Amino acid sequence: MTRKIYRITGTDTRDFLQGLVTNDVARVDAGPVYAAMLTPQGKYLADFLLVADGDGILLDVDATIAAGFIPRLSMYKLRAEVEIAETDLQVKRGTGPAPEGAVADPRHPDLGWRLYGAEGGDDGSDFDHFRVAHCIPASGIELTPDSYILESGFERLNGVDFKKGCYVGQEVTARMKHKTQLKKGLITVAIDGAAPVGTPITVDGKPAGTLFTQSGGQAIAYLRFDRMREGMQADGATLSPL
Repeated sequence: MTRKIYRITGTDTRDFLQGLVTNDVARVDAGPVYAAMLTPQGKYLADFLLVADGDGILLDVDATIAAGFIPRLSMYKLRAEVEIAETDLQVKRGTGPAPEGAVADPRHPDLGWRLYGAEGGDDGSDFDHFRVAHCIPASGIELTPDSYILESGFERLNGVDFKKGCYVGQEVTARMKHKTQLKKGLITVAIDGAAPVGTPITVDGKPAGTLFTQSGGQAIAYLRFDRMREGMQADGATLSPL
């Protein structure tokens, strides 16, 4: 896990973020907020955690997407009184007893706690196991620029608020929520064997989806629901719905 931590400060910080991200920034006073930023077409740009930090807000984002995401976020500043600065903070995370100052991961209780400070790292917990078991996507793996957040489980993971008002990509997301039934999405499946992340999944020779993270006889897969069944194949591995 490699993360970049940015500090967002200024009198317009909360209004600035509120108009851009998928979740209600006001919730940050009660604990970390999981959210995403989307394109105007409603597709995924980045996901991150927002954490209250005095008069500012920390933005905790995967390092592999930060270089492209932060300039995009800064582009929206315009005349807003907002400063976005990279910090030297690191993230330590674990699933055992939480140390003083740690905060709970808002996506799922099994993801434990996060502590921001001078040292980073994990406590030895198998986070891929928890991610796969609860179908929690990761930046740059299951979450890619062609993703839609509702297909990726953001509602279940407390990553989107449908009452907060407008944000970039809100219209498409709301339409998917209220006017359509999802036909594709991420789910956890049973897997016999193994295959590289990104391997196409087929059933009866027809494309059915894509295989992602695997752990403990289970895997996260992006599937067409109308083709989901026993005996799906991914480069020699056999997949079945749970």
